[in-house]
Amino acid sequence: MPCLTVAELYDRAVRDGGDRVALSQDGRTLRYRELGGQAARLAAGLQALGLGHGDRVAFLMANCLEYVACEYAVARIGATRVPLAVLLGDDDHVYMMNFARCQVLVYHAKFAARVAALAPRLETVRHFICVGTGGLAAPEHLPLQQLLDGPAATPRPVAIDPEDIAGIYFTGGTTGRPKGVMLSHRAWFHTCGMELLDFDIGWNEVFVIATPMTHASGCLLLPVLLRQGRCVLLERFDPELLLATIAAERATATLVVPTMIYLLLDHPSRVAHDLSSLRNILYGASAIAPERLRQALAAFGPVFTQFFGQTEAPMALTSLPREAHVVADRAQEDIVLASAGRATFGTQIRLVDDDGREVPVGEPGELIARAANVMSGYLDDPQATAAALRDGWLYTGDVARMTADGLITIVDRSKDVIVTGGFNVYPREVEDALFGHPAVRQVAVVGAPHEKWGEEVRALVALHPGTAATAEELIAFVRERKGPLAAPKTIEFADAVPLTNLGKIDRKAIRARYWSGRARMV
Repeated sequence: MPCLTVAELYDRAVRDGGDRVALSQDGRTLRYRELGGQAARLAAGLQALGLGHGDRVAFLMANCLEYVACEYAVARIGATRVPLAVLLGDDDHVYMMNFARCQVLVYHAKFAARVAALAPRLETVRHFICVGTGGLAAPEHLPLQQLLDGPAATPRPVAIDPEDIAGIYFTGGTTGRPKGVMLSHRAWFHTCGMELLDFDIGWNEVFVIATPMTHASGCLLLPVLLRQGRCVLLERFDPELLLATIAAERATATLVVPTMIYLLLDHPSRVAHDLSSLRNILYGASAIAPERLRQALAAFGPVFTQFFGQTEAPMALTSLPREAHVVADRAQEDIVLASAGRATFGTQIRLVDDDGREVPVGEPGELIARAANVMSGYLDDPQATAAALRDGWLYTGDVARMTADGLITIVDRSKDVIVTGGFNVYPREVEDALFGHPAVRQVAVVGAPHEKWGEEVRALVALHPGTAATAEELIAFVRERKGPLAAPKTIEFADAVPLTNLGKIDRKAIRARYWSGRARMV
């Protein structure tokens, strides 16, 4: 199938969208035609700075209109974008930009002080471009507005191959140094097609983006724009702000992670907002507790679409559409709501053991996938690339079970499996059991050192305000549902469970409490 490049996809959206509003934020709007003009001026400006095919441009930006124009412009000149998560520390940012050999850093003015501190440590960045007002990190830095205010310009044409790298996305770094995932124009083209089909992106969507555009939300920009929709950008997630925005904008869709669903469910003013326009809530990035999903369906209606994927295959390898969330039989509903759905369009999935042999139906195995949107590899890491990409298959490191009709349940990350007394226990299954207790608000399960068993199952639990539960009660609760092997040996209580900057359970931080100072972490 012929592939369009990222720039060609944006070109098509701009051509078809015309004078419709493409983006809005805090009273500001940007029409499709204006977006095209901005991207052309930025592209020409970048070329005037000496940037071109294969050069790498880092983004250190909160969600903003300018982010989209910058992404479009970088794609126009055949350069590669390197988005940086704003909640990471300076050391991570320095490492990522140096490792990727970025020549340009586009940063938001609110991060000027941070950029001033990290700039002397950047080895390859030659140009700094500042977005917004509030001051430059250094006098010689270039305001983005200066490029946007320039005369209409046509950037020089650039030959771009579908296998050229459109973006380098760094993994979260939960296991040592983060890896740079190289995503080609081919990968983005097929990602857009898959999302349009499996996520049911409709025409004229009003899509609220409340999670970082440097990650999953950024994958949805083009599908929404290709359907002539409008993206409403929020700089940050706040449950009240998101609820109010959905009501005020008559939004039809949004994207959240499970922890955000929990916060929306528990928000005291949720019922005060008119959310009747909302037809699609995309959720993923981490596993959701089935009991909480059942509560969400009761509160919001059958408007949820689940996805499972990873940076190496954006944005989804499986999906569970809205219609599939509605199950009449309670026993079957438990199975479906614990699952991640079925393989997305054009994706092949197998579950294999450590020797690469397919496991029997219902048995856990590593999920491997073959799809057109899989990464090209890890930047300058042939060993990790060879381990992940084997014989045309992506080895995800995720452990799953599959039913005879293809329904896939993610059990855990393979590295998170707890081996206690020689038996495998999957934290996700223990967490799901604990979430069934009415007092449990948040939970994280990890393996902690144990002299006899090697590792013990340990749970960190946060309770709903005004409720009570003892450790003994919760241990018995799990034992009754999952048996003695999976029952936690120890339960600790906390006000909240540590989360990463993407809203996932920060198992690395939790495990460090118990394993620090030891020679190994298993």
